[in-house]
Amino acid sequence: MNAPGHGGSPSIAVPDYWWYLVRADLLEVTMRSFVDGARLTLDLGSADGPSAAWLRDAAESTVSLDIDPRGLDADGVCGSALALPFADGVFDVVSAFDVIEHCDPEDQALAEVRRVLRPGGRLVMSVPAYSWAWSDFDVANGHHRRYTRKRAVAAVERAGFTVHRATYGFTSVFPLFAAERLARKVRGRGATGPADIVQVPRLPKPLNIGLIGISRLDRMLLGRGDLPFGSSVFVAATRTG
Repeated sequence: MNAPGHGGSPSIAVPDYWWYLVRADLLEVTMRSFVDGARLTLDLGSADGPSAAWLRDAAESTVSLDIDPRGLDADGVCGSALALPFADGVFDVVSAFDVIEHCDPEDQALAEVRRVLRPGGRLVMSVPAYSWAWSDFDVANGHHRRYTRKRAVAAVERAGFTVHRATYGFTSVFPLFAAERLARKVRGRGATGPADIVQVPRLPKPLNIGLIGISRLDRMLLGRGDLPFGSSVFVAATRTG
């Protein structure tokens, strides 16, 4: 699932970091209607626990899988999204929250997701947005690509899914994201390869709380419709055939 050398999510060490808390909130308001009532859900990349607690509440039962055993609970499965250790057609929902960008080849990972879903089963996923935002942070995280909404939809449809919702997220803080990525490029700071666990900034508590507060605008807007830009792309789709 991860690029060679890249290990766990930073959320293992910093579960209260604003981005993880906000992403959980935005994913829930965008995706929960596609998960509610699922009998069996597969949560890929689930060592990133803070973003998926709501997923476990929405489904009757959830199987967790990650390539990094740190952060997995006692019942979690250590494995790769490129070769899922499950039979065909067993899951009602597969979640892949910031997972597919770590997978190469992309089409193999999405084919594996489709294989383990029952016909009509649902995929809910998030991926990072915009190739122009590529930086040393992506290198350290073991990313292979970033996405536009159009690119994410095309990849999912090629894999044999019908897309029902595709939207950007983190719109309200996007100017700050763009400025931070520009500053990284100007500084020229660069990671030479994937890190084990990437360090996220240690923010003062008021700033961490402030960013969470600003992002509540996204939650309100996503409850009403899709957003035209942002630093993440969220996609919900069903397996066809």
